[in-house]
Amino acid sequence: MVELQPASESSANSNNPEAETRMIMPCCSTLTPTILVPTLAKISPAQAADLKELLMRVFVADKFEKAGLDGLKALGCEVINDPNAGATGLAGLVASHDPQVLVVRSTKVTSAVFETASNLKLIVRAGSGVDNIDVVSATKRRVAVCNCPGMNAVAVAELTMGLLLCCDRRIPDMCASAKADNWNKKEFSKARGLKGSTLAVIGVGAIGQEVIKRAVAFGMNVVAWSRGITPQHASALGCEFGGTDTPALLSLAKRADAVSVHLPLADSTKKLFNKEFFAAMKSGAYFINTSRGGVVDEASLRDAIASKGIRAGLDVWENQPAETEAGWHSDTAYMPGVYASHHVGASTDQAQVAVAHETVRIVKLWKDDGRAVNCVNGAELGLGG
Repeated sequence: MVELQPASESSANSNNPEAETRMIMPCCSTLTPTILVPTLAKISPAQAADLKELLMRVFVADKFEKAGLDGLKALGCEVINDPNAGATGLAGLVASHDPQVLVVRSTKVTSAVFETASNLKLIVRAGSGVDNIDVVSATKRRVAVCNCPGMNAVAVAELTMGLLLCCDRRIPDMCASAKADNWNKKEFSKARGLKGSTLAVIGVGAIGQEVIKRAVAFGMNVVAWSRGITPQHASALGCEFGGTDTPALLSLAKRADAVSVHLPLADSTKKLFNKEFFAAMKSGAYFINTSRGGVVDEASLRDAIASKGIRAGLDVWENQPAETEAGWHSDTAYMPGVYASHHVGASTDQAQVAVAHETVRIVKLWKDDGRAVNCVNGAELGLGG
C-alpha cells in the first residue's frame, strides 16, 4: 500500500504549480526507501500515477548525499533511495522498482541484476572505480556504465599522506600506548622523516597527481611510474620519470623509500605487487595502497613485512566486505607495522558532495540528449561522451 503525502507544508501551500513535490513512502517495508516524485499541484491521484509512469526513474542503491538526491529530483526524475539495497538483494529490488537509471557507490552490481532489469539503460558509479559492477554483463544488455573520475582525488590523496605519516611516525601506535597509560618517548622518537626521501607514485591519474603535489610540498623526491606516462608528462608534474614497463617498476622498487599505489584493478594490474616486487623493495620501506585490494598479493606483502621490516598503510584489502558494516578478519591487518583503514579514502564530505553533483550532471546529459559522459563501455555501445 502506498500513501501520498506532501513533502513539506511549504510546498503543499505553494501557489507555484511547479514547486510541489510529493513523497511516496511504501508502508509495511522494513527498508523504508524514500521515493521523491515531482508532480503538479492540485491533480488527482490517477493523474499523479500517470505522471509517475512518464518520469525517468532513478534508483539510488546506496547512501547518497542530499544534494545529489535533490539535484536528481530537480531534473524531473522519480528518485528512489534505499541505502540498504546492497545488503538485501539488489537484483530483486531492481526488478521491483524497474528503474531506467541505477546509482551505486559500493553496492555490487552482478550479472543477476541485468537479468531482472527490464528498463535499465544507465548505471552511474558514484565514484571512480567500476570493479563492483559487472561491466561485461552491462554491455551485453546494452546498459551504459558511467563513473565520476577525479571527484574524490583530493580526499584519497589526503588519506594517502596520512597513511604515509603513520608508517613513518607510528601515530596509531603512539595513541594506543597513551590510551594504555604508557609513556614511551624513547621508543616513539625513532622516525626517519619524509623530507628528502624518495616516493614512487605508481599510477598518475587524478589521484596520483594530487599525491605528487602533496609529496613535493613535503620535500620528497617523487618518481612517477605509469603505463602511459612520458618524460615530458613527468616533468610537467614536477617529478622524475620512472618508466612504463615491469622492469622499470622493479628497478624503481629497489630505490624507493616509499611506494604509493594508484592503479585501477584490471587484468594487467591484478596482483602486480607480488613476491618479485616486494623482494625488490628496500628493507624498512613503506608501502601504501589506497587503490584496490586486488592489485596486491597480500601473502607476499605479509612475507615482506615479516622478513624485511616493510611497513604498510592500506585502505583496501583482498577480502574486504562489500557491506559498510560487517565482521571481518585480515591476517595482514593484524601484523605489526600495518596501518589499516576501511576503504574510506573517498569518504570526506567535500568529495561526496562533488561526486553527487557529478552524478546529477551525468544523469541530466543522459536524460536531455542521450549523451553518456565518463562512459567506461561507450566504445562497445557506440555512445558519444
